[in-house]
Amino acid sequence: MYYDPIKKSLGEVFNRTPLLRRLFYHLLDLLLLRTWHVHRELRQWSKGRTTEALNILDAGSGYGQYTYWLSGLSRKWQILAVDVKDEQVADSNRFFREIGRTNAQFAVQDLVLYQQPNTFDLALSVDVMEHILEDVEVFRNIHASLKDGGMLLISTPSDQGGSDVHADGETSFIEEHVRDGYNIHEIQQKLRTAGFERIEARYSYGEPGQISWRLSMKYPILMLGKSKLFFLLLPFYYLVTFPFCLILNWFDANVKHDSGTGLIVKAWK
Repeated sequence: MYYDPIKKSLGEVFNRTPLLRRLFYHLLDLLLLRTWHVHRELRQWSKGRTTEALNILDAGSGYGQYTYWLSGLSRKWQILAVDVKDEQVADSNRFFREIGRTNAQFAVQDLVLYQQPNTFDLALSVDVMEHILEDVEVFRNIHASLKDGGMLLISTPSDQGGSDVHADGETSFIEEHVRDGYNIHEIQQKLRTAGFERIEARYSYGEPGQISWRLSMKYPILMLGKSKLFFLLLPFYYLVTFPFCLILNWFDANVKHDSGTGLIVKAWK
């Protein structure tokens, strides 16, 4: 299934007013399990840093929800959010101007080519690397763009069932993925090849998270892929499933997993 047309349709609905877009971000924060894991890591990173003038790169910003969240933590942080989609970048710049978030800027850039040497204290890459074939080149560019001591935070599917692929011969649930998921040792080795020395990796989307993902993401996306009329049914669907997803997300984000369909990786320059 191609996910981008569905994402575009959602964007068209929630881009109508700043209030709707803020609501959309809050819903994503609650529903998307990866956000729970990413926010947890960002809170840890941000301790004692909110009064510092820091530069942050959101590498593959998508809707811009992580830039929105980070820009609200400290006005002293300057955030550059890059993406390859012109329309999404333009929408995000317009929204951030409307709400007065002047410490964030969006730009069209290709991560395979983009490099800004010794500029950023933190780089964030959430569900991006599974879309890019030339991953080592991207890791090298981000490594070069980080200051000494800077950190890269990655969220991406693993090879333990990521992209809903559980056996040889199965194909990814999301057609835009160029890889179903990373082996936990593979991604660490690729980061070392790119120049990173200290690397930490753990699994996300354990058993609770996999159930939550199916309820909150897979089944709704399948429905929307069949017909846009399912937009009308989504509020009623989530009215039933939302409380269960919140509980499952909390458990997944607060329990250590021996395996999981997602990976959270931190690498320091």
